[in-house]
Amino acid sequence: MSAHILDRPVFATLNGRQGHLAVRRDGAVRMDPDYGLFAATVDRSPESLAALGALVREMGTVGLVELDTPPAPPGSEIVSNALCLQMVAETVAPAWDVAFDMLPLNDADAAEMLALATLTKPGPFFARTHQLGDFIGVRVDGQLVAMAGQRMRPDGYTEASGVCVHPDHRGKGYAARLLREVTARILATGEKAFLHSYADNATAIGLYESLGYRGRAEVRFTILKPAE
Repeated sequence: MSAHILDRPVFATLNGRQGHLAVRRDGAVRMDPDYGLFAATVDRSPESLAALGALVREMGTVGLVELDTPPAPPGSEIVSNALCLQMVAETVAPAWDVAFDMLPLNDADAAEMLALATLTKPGPFFARTHQLGDFIGVRVDGQLVAMAGQRMRPDGYTEASGVCVHPDHRGKGYAARLLREVTARILATGEKAFLHSYADNATAIGLYESLGYRGRAEVRFTILKPAE
């Protein structure tokens, strides 16, 4: 049976439409660190793993999204290895009215987006992560309090990501409505939406299911750093 493109979403992304963001070393590839920490190898040969190790030593921490945990490349060590549920949406829940505006976010909002992501930790977020795809947000009294957007784009799919809400503004439906809007916009292009959740986060998974996402596969999110 042939492999699914989402079995290795990072590899597919950096060898597809977002290949211009890739830094390559022989059998390994990683996303430009200004955009993200994701990396992958062509295969698990000693040569490819050595190339990945060189990237880690040269450019710092990377994150791998694979069906299982790869061996740590030479010169690196595993920081964490989390089980995640990869979910896909081919349809989305009907829209519902809300009492807030969902505003487009762009480079002018970059500093606030990074600050919100740093505070709430929705996943890896860096200085130019917001440029990976369209982001929308909610402002209250001028302050950015919630956002959601797009990240990896393997062929035929776009990842919904960066969903976060300031702790002082939770419980108002911002996350659900923003993610629903992001998902609807992805589906409107003819692509399918996907996302990742930590497998033990039942609350988040329940929200995603209510919006139309269904579990596709369990994957491992492995963080590697240079060996000390």
